[in-house]
Amino acid sequence: MHFHIITLFPNSFDSYLGESILKRAIEDKKIKVSFYNPRDFAPPISKGSTLKTVRIDKPPYGGGPGMVIQAEPVIKAIQKAVGKKKNVKIIFLSPSGKQFTNEYAETVANKYTDIVFVSGRYEGIDARIKKVFKMEDISIGPFVLTGGELPAMLMIDTIARQVEGVLGNFDSIEEKRISSSEVYTRPEVFAYKGKKYRVPKVLLSGHQAKIEEWKKKR
Repeated sequence: MHFHIITLFPNSFDSYLGESILKRAIEDKKIKVSFYNPRDFAPPISKGSTLKTVRIDKPPYGGGPGMVIQAEPVIKAIQKAVGKKKNVKIIFLSPSGKQFTNEYAETVANKYTDIVFVSGRYEGIDARIKKVFKMEDISIGPFVLTGGELPAMLMIDTIARQVEGVLGNFDSIEEKRISSSEVYTRPEVFAYKGKKYRVPKVLLSGHQAKIEEWKKKR
């Protein structure tokens, strides 16, 4: 699985992708993550300009606060990510999009080899990019964030878990087995401020059918 991320802030992914399971999955070449900064696809800063970085945001037509990211640099970034690949899914991260779920993650992981995430900022991206490329609006929840980077990270984590070999044991995928929101480990009993806290007796019984029934109820 190859994830391609269109973002103005690629460094914001470093910490999460550089730790734990996703780091190991990248090192083991189970997944790959590539970044495409739209600024790199914009005209260079002209000589004599006082700007330190390339500006690709402009005021919105029709008025209103904030700035809108120009279409052309984003289009060129997406084109670079897509290249000549045929089995590609382009996802536009939007709070007004279709709700992201585990089922959606599994479908995408089984159907595509390359996924492109388009992460907006500010007031958004010029909507004409959707006329150039076929893409699906996806939301991670009924709230608004300052950008699409966090949703992209969340979706990469969820989709990557569906890729065989990313989790050490494929049975670790909770949605494919009976899994409880309550889990316990050793010691069997511990004390805190004079009160003892115990593991539920059913989990110590060795009676698998009763344990599975207990998990279902939670």
